[in-house]
Amino acid sequence: MASQEIENLSQALARLPGLGPRSARRAVLWLVKHRETALRQIIDALQMVQDKLVECGTCGNVDTRDPCSICADPRRDRKSICVVEDVADLWALDRARLFTGCYHVLGGKLSALDGVRPEDLAIDSLMGRVSQGDDDGTMIEEVVLAMNATLEGQTTAHYIAERLEEFPIRITQLAHGLPVGGELDYLDEGTLAQALRARRPLGRD
Repeated sequence: MASQEIENLSQALARLPGLGPRSARRAVLWLVKHRETALRQIIDALQMVQDKLVECGTCGNVDTRDPCSICADPRRDRKSICVVEDVADLWALDRARLFTGCYHVLGGKLSALDGVRPEDLAIDSLMGRVSQGDDDGTMIEEVVLAMNATLEGQTTAHYIAERLEEFPIRITQLAHGLPVGGELDYLDEGTLAQALRARRPLGRD
């Protein structure tokens, strides 16, 4: 039997997405075998993230600085905002390197079943960004709604599209080559690339 400390580590790792109890135990055994090299690097990296991790006050991304590296990048197109449910979706889309604008993280999706209301998401701050423009005065011209292809995701997209109708902007949505029920973080880059290329207007004829 492993010591309580090692068992605690296994249980902690088992809570990570994609790791069950058996995979977590294998990971712990590998760390124990490489404790002089890999274990120390992982501990130092985790400590650094814990000490420096912040939420971007502009878009809601998670980074080690505020504003995040994406919002602070002068090469980004300030006229376009891609709205996503979670940070994982932002990272998945940005890995494709096809969207050159900025992002906005809602922090979830509307769900009557789970009691998630519009005021529980970062929708009002999105409206503020669209109405006021970027910090340098650049006005928003396009909002891309990149919600997951689930019932709740599409409900959220339509709600936001209705709220954005008052602004003179282009509202687009990812093309639904995305599988129904699929989540962005689990899709390959080719599927994401096609969805971005084929995005279409939403909410206006």
